[in-house]
Amino acid sequence: MKKKLLLIGGGHAHMVTLSNLGRFIEKGYDVTVIQPSEYHYYSGMGPGMLGGTYHPDDIRFATRKVVEHQGGTFVHDKAKEIDPDKQIVRLEDSEQELSYDVLSCNAGSYVPRDVISTTSPDIFTSKPIESLLDAQKKILELSRERSVHIAVIGGGPSSVEIAGNVQQLCQRQATHQPRITIYAGEKLLIGKAEKIGRLAHASLTKRGVEIVEGTFVSKIEPGEIHLKKGEIHPADIIFPAVGVKPSQIFANSNLPIGSDGGLLVNRFLQSTKHPNIFGGGDCIYFEPQPLDKVGVYAVRENPILYSNLMASLEGGELQEFNPGGDYLLIYNLGDDKGVFCKRSLIFSGGLAFRIKDYIDRKFIKKFQAMEKDIPE
Repeated sequence: MKKKLLLIGGGHAHMVTLSNLGRFIEKGYDVTVIQPSEYHYYSGMGPGMLGGTYHPDDIRFATRKVVEHQGGTFVHDKAKEIDPDKQIVRLEDSEQELSYDVLSCNAGSYVPRDVISTTSPDIFTSKPIESLLDAQKKILELSRERSVHIAVIGGGPSSVEIAGNVQQLCQRQATHQPRITIYAGEKLLIGKAEKIGRLAHASLTKRGVEIVEGTFVSKIEPGEIHLKKGEIHPADIIFPAVGVKPSQIFANSNLPIGSDGGLLVNRFLQSTKHPNIFGGGDCIYFEPQPLDKVGVYAVRENPILYSNLMASLEGGELQEFNPGGDYLLIYNLGDDKGVFCKRSLIFSGGLAFRIKDYIDRKFIKKFQAMEKDIPE
């Protein structure tokens, strides 16, 4: 019987593996990929899509098309639970159980909804990335009728990128200009170099974005922001941007997890308890040293995951993952502006955005190139 390789998610950490699925199949292995969308959207370009800089086709990779063209099986669903003893994965929308000999998880992360008291069509999170398209549509619809208040909750990178790109979207396409407020908690971009926060603050406020610091949101209800100090602020559209947490599938499956709930993996990106389970990207907790939830680590994990999945199937030697040193960070603040940070080199403006735009387009085009020769 053929050995089975099962991938949960087609995200950044699985890109090299996806581009080489044909090699697994040539060696006689069955390969299945589970993903809730036929496309994988590159999160680094998501705020730019919200702001209208990018079209959805610019930032996505046709996972299903690439998998099936190479002879793999694509399952359009979401993984719900892993049973490591039976070596099966259960799905959310199907009774089907998928078996595996080797499993690799790139299940991503989600935005916590702890402060959101109810569902509402006017509350949008940054993940899944596709929800930003719904937000864009809603903003433009409402802004044709009147000026609206758009609230962004949180003071991290996601907040500044969403607020800046909403401002760009409305400046370029809306009939009525909105009021945009960031409820930043203690301070905007706290924990980052002070200069980064200062530059982002200056760029956004210059374009009319309000930044409220020194106060926290206790609850979000439809049309309302409740602050811990008792104030209630009205808002037509709300973006909770309070950071991300790893997929809950590992905690729900009673697999070993780290302090953040991510799959606990060793230096080989391998589960500390189940040697035939691997993982990468935002959904893991790297036991040797905690890693920031940034795409650069998923990109660096790519070749190691590919190599170790093949080695695990073939009984070969595993390679260690080295997270590497400092990494480049560039925030897209909208209006073709950005903030660039690499070690002590920090600056803002149009050049920062152009560098990010070049890097992001180059990255996604590398993998989109696989689609060009595949017939429709």
